[in-house]
Parts: sequence; C-alpha cells; structure tokens
Amino acid sequence: MNTLTNRAKQVNRSPMTFLESIYLWEIFKGMFITFKHMFKKQPTIHFPEQTRPYSRVFRGLHVLNRDEEGRERCTACGLCAVACPAEAITMEAAERLPEEEHLYREEKYAAKYEINMLRCIFCGLCEEACPKDAIYLSETFAPANYNRKNFIYNKQDLLIPNPTTETELLAKAKGETK
Repeated sequence: MNTLTNRAKQVNRSPMTFLESIYLWEIFKGMFITFKHMFKKQPTIHFPEQTRPYSRVFRGLHVLNRDEEGRERCTACGLCAVACPAEAITMEAAERLPEEEHLYREEKYAAKYEINMLRCIFCGLCEEACPKDAIYLSETFAPANYNRKNFIYNKQDLLIPNPTTETELLAKAKGETK
C-alpha cells in the first residue's frame, strides 16, 4: 500500500464464480451504457448545412487589410515576420514608384508576402506586432487540402478585396451576401 497518497487498493485474488467467468453481467452493463447513450442529444454538426459557433477569440486565416481608399496597408517593415515564433512569414520589400500612389499607402510596400500555414501556430503575435493594422486573423478556418503547396499563401491569396472597385467580392468575403 502506498503510504504517500493512501489511494492503493488491495487486489482481490479470490477465484471467479461461474457467472463472473462467462462475463454475462459485464456484457449487460456495457449494453446498458450503449442503450443509455442512444437517447442523448447528438453532438455531430452536419457541416455544410449547419455551422458551429466559434469563440470570440477564435483565430482563423490571416488577411492583409486595405485602407478606405483600397490601398495596401502593409509597409513591409518585417515586424510580423520577426514576431512569428514559428517563422512562417516571409516578405520582400520594394520601393513605390510615383505612378503607384493609388496602390500603396507608404513609400515601401511588400512586393512578396507569404505565410506558410503548415508552420503557423495561430498565436496572433503577427497581428499584435503590426503597427499599421495591416494583418489580422479572420474568423474563417483553414481548409483541408492534399497538396502541401496549397498551404503557402501568397500576397494575392491574403489581400482583402478592394473596397472601392470590388464591392461585391468584399461583401462576399465578409459574408454579407444572400
């Protein structure tokens, strides 16, 4: 017997009776448990027709945000890539040309922005590190796929639709369509 916790029990080593040896009572107990669960509420959610309610703090797929005029907010400062503990974010900066003022908000922009979703741990540190509120984690979850290359999202996959020119796509992305 364990003297530290006093939880140990003595093992009963007496021989089994005939009813115990055919395990009939244990079979009836198992059938009773199965029968009892037949009348409980089903925990299954039929996904395409029903959706599960998510928590307020759920962190889903990443989205690169735009400002009100449709320009990209990301200035390729690299703080999100440095803050990422899984090193899932890679980016390359470029200088904005004078004729591209309607596309980019600042003088620098992200020419290449990739997130490897197989590495991402959805911690939200990239969202907190961004000084321009350019990246945030949406309420959509990562879809399943068989190809590893499809889990590396580039800038075009992450950018939210332009609010000035693509109003229908933006409403669809926000879930505001019928």
